[in-house]
Amino acid sequence: MHRTAYLILLLTMLMWAGNVIAGKLAVGHVSPMLLAMARWGLALPVLLMIGRSHWKVDRKLVRRHLPYLVIMGALGFTAYSVAMYCALLYTSAINISIEQGGMPLLVFVASFLLFRVRVSPAQVVGFTLSFAGVLLTALHGDLRRLFALEMNFGDALMLVAVVAYGLYTAALRLKPDLHWSSLMAALCFGGFISAVPFAVAEAAMGAMILPDWQGWAIIGFVVLFPSILSQIFYIRAVEMIGANRAGLFVNFMPLWGALLSVLILGEEAHTYHGVALAMVLAGVMIAEYGSHRESRVGAAAGEQAPTEIR
Repeated sequence: MHRTAYLILLLTMLMWAGNVIAGKLAVGHVSPMLLAMARWGLALPVLLMIGRSHWKVDRKLVRRHLPYLVIMGALGFTAYSVAMYCALLYTSAINISIEQGGMPLLVFVASFLLFRVRVSPAQVVGFTLSFAGVLLTALHGDLRRLFALEMNFGDALMLVAVVAYGLYTAALRLKPDLHWSSLMAALCFGGFISAVPFAVAEAAMGAMILPDWQGWAIIGFVVLFPSILSQIFYIRAVEMIGANRAGLFVNFMPLWGALLSVLILGEEAHTYHGVALAMVLAGVMIAEYGSHRESRVGAAAGEQAPTEIR
């Protein structure tokens, strides 16, 4: 059973990393705001169909918490997708993939700022190391750019995306008790309606690119794989081996992303990419170890373990 769970998780991370590659391939074939709107607008009816029996039970609770769910969809789905797809217009998919690796650490920070969740010394060390790796990537390996306040616009946008997703993930601890399909459908609704103004603005500025055949293929891919199938896979893996062990596989996402960027897009990997990737992964692992160790100590002392957020 464990081997099946591990395979499922590796495929899940491959699909999530593939979203970055798809976003890069979309350049010139479908504009980023339209891609973000289409992604969530098309995923919504599929999710409603998959979970129709649960939706009938959950819809009253969804209506009661609709403002929260719409805001969460706007933050975690639209803000993240729009920023990432736009960032890919200006920077490489390798950079985006490595910068994505900093998201687990941003969740620690957001959880502390919003809910005063305890932060261990290992988490502080891990965050510092991981953030340094992300910063090294954003500065393209040249730390002198930091003092000159020079940063690629795309890398700056991706940092905004990572912060938005960190806040979204931390705030999920306030989510209502919904079946996963109902929760995803409600968040997709929030993502879709909040993406519409971005798409309208894109069209008004004359920047909208209607999808050609490659654009439609990319839209189909991001709807089916990163948006729907990966969620089903991840939830199934969590059921099989637990959230703590499954969560560690998120560290494979920047690895997959960097590999796919080289193999599919033909991007050039530099020395600083390898250094930064090692720093990001090491930082996340140190922080995860500190988090799990503190959870075990708390459990031994009779404290309730903190909620696992993914």
